[in-house]
Amino acid sequence: MEDVTRPDPRQSAALSAALSGAVDLSALKARADAAQQQSRRPAASAPGAAGATGGQSSWIIDVTEATFQADVVERSLQVPVVVDLWADWCGPCKQLSPVLERAAQAGGGAWVLAKVDVDANPRIAQLFGVQSIPTVVAIAGGQPIDAFSGALPEPEIKQWIARLLDALRDRLPGIRAAEQNAQGTEPEPEPEDPRFVAAEEALERGDYAAAEAAYQQILDAEPGNELARNALAQARFLARAEAAKPEDIERANAAPDDVDAQLAAADAELAGQLVDAAFNRLIDTIRRTSGSDRDRVREHLVGLFELFPPDDPEVAKARRNLASALF
Repeated sequence: MEDVTRPDPRQSAALSAALSGAVDLSALKARADAAQQQSRRPAASAPGAAGATGGQSSWIIDVTEATFQADVVERSLQVPVVVDLWADWCGPCKQLSPVLERAAQAGGGAWVLAKVDVDANPRIAQLFGVQSIPTVVAIAGGQPIDAFSGALPEPEIKQWIARLLDALRDRLPGIRAAEQNAQGTEPEPEPEDPRFVAAEEALERGDYAAAEAAYQQILDAEPGNELARNALAQARFLARAEAAKPEDIERANAAPDDVDAQLAAADAELAGQLVDAAFNRLIDTIRRTSGSDRDRVREHLVGLFELFPPDDPEVAKARRNLASALF
C-alpha cells in the first residue's frame, strides 16, 4: 500500500463513487460481536460516549476490527463518523491526521473521527478497497457516503466537513443536538403526535384492531406517511402472529395447494425468525398459483416486506425471486 502526498481529484471522486452503497459494513460484525462478548466491552451508543483511547477526546477514537461495529457503524446512526485510514510509516498521514483531530475537537461531537491503523487492522482497509493512504471515508447511517485520498490542506478539510454536516443535519439527530449543546442550549424535544400515541397505547395493551384502525386513519389523512404505513404493517402482522402456531407449518407442508395454510405457515415461520423460509414458501406458492390466489399471496408477501428496512438483504433477495416468479 502506497502513501500519497497530494490527492488526485479524479481518484478521490472515483473512490467516493465506488464506496457509495457498495460497501457492506456488516462484514466485520461477527468478529466484532465475538470479541466484545469475550472482553465484555460496552458498545458506544451515542456521540460523546466514553471510548477514546490514549488520552484523546471521545470524539477522536482509535478503532480496531473488534470495535468497528460499535464505534463506527452504530455511532454513524447518530452522527457522521469520519474514518482516517493511516499507518505509522506514511508521511502524508502524519500531516493529515493532526488536521482531522483539530477539526474533530472543534466540532464538539457533531461528528466523530475514527482512526484506523491499516497495518494492525488490514481487514478494515480491505473492506473499503483502499489502494493508498491516507484515505478518509465518511460513514452515515451505517453506510459510506463520501471519501477522498491524500493529505488535503486544512481549509479544504474544513469545507469538506461543513458540506458533510449540512447535507446530514436533518437526517442524523446527533448533529443538531451536539451543535446546540456546544452553544449551551438543550435541544427541544419534538412534540409527540397524539395519533401515534393512541395507536402505540393500543398496541401495548394488545388491541391490534384499534391500533390498525388508528394507523389507517393517519394514512387516510396522510397517504405518504411512511411511519404510519410501516406501523400498520407491524400491527397487522402482530395480530396474525399472536394466533400463529407451529402446527400451521406442518399443515401447510402437507397441503401445498391450500393457499390459506401457506399464508398462515409463512406468518408462523416469520414469527419464529425463519425469514428466508417464510419468503421462499410464499414465492413457491406464487409459482404454483394464478389469478386471485396468486394476487392474495403476492400482497401477503409484500406486506411482510414492509416489516423490514427497505435495504434489508433478505428482502432484496426475496424481491428478486418474486420478480422471477411473476415474470
